[in-house]
Amino acid sequence: MTFPRSVQAVVFDMDGLLLDTETVYQAAMIEAGQAFGIDFSAATYQSMVGKTNPECARMLRNLYGPDFPVEAYFKRTWGDVEILLEAEVRLKTGVMEILDYLDALGLPRAIATSNSRESVERYLGRFDLVKRFHAVVANADVQRHKPHPDPYLEAARRLGVDPTLCLALEDSHPGVRAAHAAGMMTIMVPDILDPNDEMHDKCVHVAESLHVVLELLKATA
Repeated sequence: MTFPRSVQAVVFDMDGLLLDTETVYQAAMIEAGQAFGIDFSAATYQSMVGKTNPECARMLRNLYGPDFPVEAYFKRTWGDVEILLEAEVRLKTGVMEILDYLDALGLPRAIATSNSRESVERYLGRFDLVKRFHAVVANADVQRHKPHPDPYLEAARRLGVDPTLCLALEDSHPGVRAAHAAGMMTIMVPDILDPNDEMHDKCVHVAESLHVVLELLKATA
C-alpha cells in the first residue's frame, strides 16, 4: 500500500485513537441509563461516537422524550467517567512509537477532537503528550463539528499544510467522513466501531493498530 500523495503532516483524533476511552464512556453511559430508568445500549452509544455533547443531548431527547433530564444524566455519566479515568487512562498501543517516528522525520502533527480542550489537557497531560502536538483543535474551536470537515481544515490551517497533504487518523465513522470531506488522506484505526463499506471507500487504508500505520509510514518514507 502506498499513499496517493506525500504525507507532510498527520492529524490525530483523540478518544479511541490516542486514548483507550471509548469503552469507559460506553460503560458509564449504560450504567447511568439504568439509574435513570432508560434502556441505553451499546448500540445507542456507538451511534453517538464522534459527536459532541450537544449533539448527543439532542439524540437522547429524541430517544427518550423532550423532558428527559439530559443535564443530570450527563452529570452522573461524567462523574463516573472521571472516577474510572482517574484510576487508569490508557494510551492506545503504538502512540508513543508513532510520535517518536514523526519526531525523527520532523513532521508536524495536530489533534482534531470533538472533546473539549480541558479534556485534552487533562487526559493527555497525564502522559505529558500535549506538547508533542503542534496544534490542538477542540470542540470550541470550530462552529461545525464532525462529520463536517471544519475540525480537520482548521488543524491543517494551524499547521500551515495543505489538507490534501495531511494524513488523518480516525477511529469513528463521523471522524472519517470529516477527514475525507477535508480532502485528507484518511486511515481508520477501528476501536468500538467496525469499518463498513463507506469507511473503506473513504479511507486509503483501514489499519488494525497504530503500529500498522507506523509501518505504512516507514514503507513510504
